Amino acid sequence: MSGRGKTGGKALAKAKTRSSRAGPEFPVSRVHRLLRKGNYAERVGAGAPVYLAAVFEYLTAEILELAGSAARDNKKTCIIPRHLQLAGGVLPNIHFFFFFFKYIKQHKAHGR
Repeated sequence: MSGRGKTGGKALAKAKTRSSRAGPEFPVSRVHRLLRKGNYAERVGAGAPVYLAAVFEYLTAEILELAGSAARDNKKTCIIPRHLQLAGGVLPNIHFFFFFFKYIKQHKAHGR
């Protein structure tokens, strides 16, 4: 016979996502879709979303590590948005201008 319809063949392998093949936790397919929809280029290669997902994962890990250090410095166990801001390098500075308007509002409320 021609070999069609044999029952002893291999079963089809279970589908694997591109994220599980590449390794990163960030979704490769979603990054690929956003690259295509964002009009960044006419064509998007197969390796570009994998590389970009890996870059996202690396940057996230770095920021979380620095935010964890900032939380530990403040004797906290949870990371709050302020720790993320300190990890990003934003200096804690409130301009005097904003204090001045707060002062005026308080005095107007009390009728002074």
